[in-house]
Amino acid sequence: ASVVLAETVGSTASYQCIDPKRFYCVGLEVNANHIRALRSGRVTAVCRPVHLGRSSHVWDIRLSGDDGKLSCISRLTVAVMPLGEDSPRRIQAS
Repeated sequence: ASVVLAETVGSTASYQCIDPKRFYCVGLEVNANHIRALRSGRVTAVCRPVHLGRSSHVWDIRLSGDDGKLSCISRLTVAVMPLGEDSPRRIQAS
């Protein structure tokens, strides 16, 4: 569940950084180091950019529990792709 949350937060962050009329984002790699288990309570995700380039974004995502203790460190790499006539996003919208 931690990796799914980290990927969702990082992908959403990338989407906020692009012009969705011209580009779309695709996850390239996600990795995670699980520091400690969380069995109950809320999870807080903090996402910070490591690199925001024209064709890729790299995000550092840290998850912690109610007590503020670190639970998971994740890194997500996202490709930023131009939205062309033959792109998967354009074809799906047709």
